[in-house]
Amino acid sequence: MKRREFLKHTAVAAAGLTIVGRPESLHGILTPSAFSPVVDEERRALAMRALNAAQGAGADYADVRINTNRNQGISTRERQILGVSDNVTSGFGVRVLVEGTWGFAASGVVTPDEVERVARVAVAQARANRVAQRRPVELAPYDIESDGVWRSPIRSDPFEIPIEEKVAYLFQANEAAMGVAGVRFVNSSMFFLREDKFFANTDGVVTDQTIFRCLPSMNVTAVSADNSDFQSRSSTDIAPMGLGYEHVVDSDLVGLAPRFAEEAVEKLSAPSVDPGQYDLILLPTHLWLTLHEAIAHPTELDRIFGYEANYAGTSFIWPLEEYLGRFRYGPDWMNVVGERSTPGGLSTVGWDDEGVAPQDYHIVKDGILNDLQTTREQALWLEDWYRSQGREARSHGNSYAQSWADVQFQRMPNINLLPYPDRDVSVEELAEGIERGILIDGSGSFSIDQQRYNAQFGGQVFREIRNGRIGGMLKDVAYQIRTPEFWNAMDLAGGESTYFTGGAFGDGKGQPAQSNAISHGCPATRHRSVTVINTARSV
Repeated sequence: MKRREFLKHTAVAAAGLTIVGRPESLHGILTPSAFSPVVDEERRALAMRALNAAQGAGADYADVRINTNRNQGISTRERQILGVSDNVTSGFGVRVLVEGTWGFAASGVVTPDEVERVARVAVAQARANRVAQRRPVELAPYDIESDGVWRSPIRSDPFEIPIEEKVAYLFQANEAAMGVAGVRFVNSSMFFLREDKFFANTDGVVTDQTIFRCLPSMNVTAVSADNSDFQSRSSTDIAPMGLGYEHVVDSDLVGLAPRFAEEAVEKLSAPSVDPGQYDLILLPTHLWLTLHEAIAHPTELDRIFGYEANYAGTSFIWPLEEYLGRFRYGPDWMNVVGERSTPGGLSTVGWDDEGVAPQDYHIVKDGILNDLQTTREQALWLEDWYRSQGREARSHGNSYAQSWADVQFQRMPNINLLPYPDRDVSVEELAEGIERGILIDGSGSFSIDQQRYNAQFGGQVFREIRNGRIGGMLKDVAYQIRTPEFWNAMDLAGGESTYFTGGAFGDGKGQPAQSNAISHGCPATRHRSVTVINTARSV
């Protein structure tokens, strides 16, 4: 697509392209070297100034993050460009401990004088916060990396691809979907993030990371001939990933668009489900969200202790001594792993926002709740438990802040349900043992209570299963669960060939609210006797 042609497709193209601050025009670190994964001496010098100022003002511990984040989003509908944005934000944040109390301050002006001033403000904030101290904060030990460099494993920098080329690709995908009779609307988009994150602390840690994320997506809407019904299909087969522009190309949105469109049209004539008890096969394009809500969230340690009660809720996992190491989450072959190491995972990094190299660890091991998500501070809350297991209390590397302006706190890593261990079970084998069931493909709307105990999940595509055979489509399907019963009703899972990594670009938590991105890998699973409701019926 040529520039002139690009402009013809939208009257607001110039207004929609908002580049907030170019690298060459911003303060301090926003030079071309700030976008390099190589440790930059200018940023190192600024960080050392901040840490020295914090210690000089009385901090017992301090860390500093110098970040540059660039976000780009492109959205289209049929042959129209709905919006283009390209934003850069940069600054730094200083976190300190003074006599066991946290303080934090940040600024978007990255100069030597400002980093020293802000460091002193953080110390003053910590002293002011001491009035609310219940017990002094202590930090678990960890391995110190003094010159660490890490970069997302990308092949193609998305910010080097012309916007015209990206728009042309989305238009091509839209056209492929609109070629299916019955399709009325198609929306598609791309979103990209590049985060350059420099971290240093008074323990001697220095790390420099370049993190990429990429999300191509589409939603197709079909409308009946008499306009009495409409159905949609989202591109849940294409997950966001911590990759570059190659993920857009490899995902083949253009090639998949006709299938998404055909399934949206097929929904129009699909029979509405009869409520009742069904055996379910949940494809991983759907299950990743149930895993996120019913395992990942309730195993956040700050949530368990009630620190998120006002906004994100608590957890049914309480009191801890009755659950940790005792609670049966699911069958004895069920294993759930937390990690930040899978290439392309949205939460994959070299070090977390406390300078900790993340661990891979079993949250659920052989069906039993085995561990929880922790930071350096939180690991010591479980010190007695770890000691009873012959383990040292160490952070799992689960600290994260969404930007330089936000204080880091516990956020979930990539959390994955491992495939069935003994053989490569296929989806067809999962269906063989079902007399009356439903296969669910793709994530949809959901609701869940504040303790992550009672929930309801929809999906994208629903296929009836009769006597071991996967058949035609149903619609208006949602299922209801109680978390422990649901996972213990899982009697078989797919093998490696069914495994898929889904994920979310935006997962909210905290006050003020922050958003992080996480991936969840899982196989297809089979669950017995689950309550299914009809979402189109009012009673």
